[in-house]
Amino acid sequence: MSLISDAPCFRHIVRVYIEDTDAGGIVYYVNYLRFMERARSEWLRERGFSQQALLEKGIQLVVHSVTSRYLRPAYLDDLLTVTALAGELHGARLTFQQQSLREGTLLCEAEVVIVCVDAASFRPRRWPVELLSALEV
Repeated sequence: MSLISDAPCFRHIVRVYIEDTDAGGIVYYVNYLRFMERARSEWLRERGFSQQALLEKGIQLVVHSVTSRYLRPAYLDDLLTVTALAGELHGARLTFQQQSLREGTLLCEAEVVIVCVDAASFRPRRWPVELLSALEV
């Protein structure tokens, strides 16, 4: 087990659109997970990798598990900051701590475990060295 880095939290800005809300006018809970997926994808892209490029190399990153807490609602037109912080790496698993905030107020937080798998067999595999090196930046 190891901690990826002491790097600052990655931040991704998301605008809440009507399609993100439910009949009550608040962000539907599962959409926070979509926002977090986008933040992780952009976090990866900032490090020189894209999901598509990894797929072309036979590597896929899949969600193993999510533990989330919903504290306050977000509304139509809100501008949210969605964070992604890589934490513990253990074999094929990498744990992210993520938050969705509106003007510094915590709305939702989650621990997301991502597993690196072989794209053909979906069997777990160790993270490629070049990807691990980029993650430590």
